[in-house]
Amino acid sequence: MFYEIGKGTPDPFSTLNAIVVPRPIGWISTLSADGVPNLAPYSFFNAVAYSPPQVMFSATSNHREGGLKDAVLDAQTTGEFVVNVATWELRKRMNASAVPAPREVDEFEYAGLTKADSRLVKCPRVAESPIHLECRYTRSVEMLTNNVDDPNTVVFGEVVGVHIDERVLVDGRIDFLKLRPVGRLGYQDFVEVDSVFTMERPTWG
Repeated sequence: MFYEIGKGTPDPFSTLNAIVVPRPIGWISTLSADGVPNLAPYSFFNAVAYSPPQVMFSATSNHREGGLKDAVLDAQTTGEFVVNVATWELRKRMNASAVPAPREVDEFEYAGLTKADSRLVKCPRVAESPIHLECRYTRSVEMLTNNVDDPNTVVFGEVVGVHIDERVLVDGRIDFLKLRPVGRLGYQDFVEVDSVFTMERPTWG
């Protein structure tokens, strides 16, 4: 099978999401300039640098109200965001927080989640999540788009604080089978990390 994008072929959105798998979920919490908490999952998310540690998440436009998605706008205007790790136990509430609610709606309350104070930023954390990354916004990059009213925006942030629940640690290291993170596949499918294998990185010479 081969098809050229834009030539009356299958939906490139669904196909791309089904090919680039699994994708980690950045469950992003922010606080608006008006003090409204926001929480939403982003499957275009990843770590992008070690020193200093940096992460990114990417979003399309806010089709509900126009303009930028809440998390993008909040990060840009307040300079902060938090990444909460989504787990198997929290999968339904994570999915509930993806609802296209109006800006004034608190998705923590909508999804039945508890807010926890952060140490270095003002954004609340998902108390039920076992791991959080407190981030300071560094920059945004506007990507190619087929419609200027539908931007593709990548948000970058520096990780300035890390919270890890002791319950998912074994000998000081994260035990992925205790953590049970979930990731995004294509279509409406997700994946749970429920098995792990190890391979040593090769050396040269």
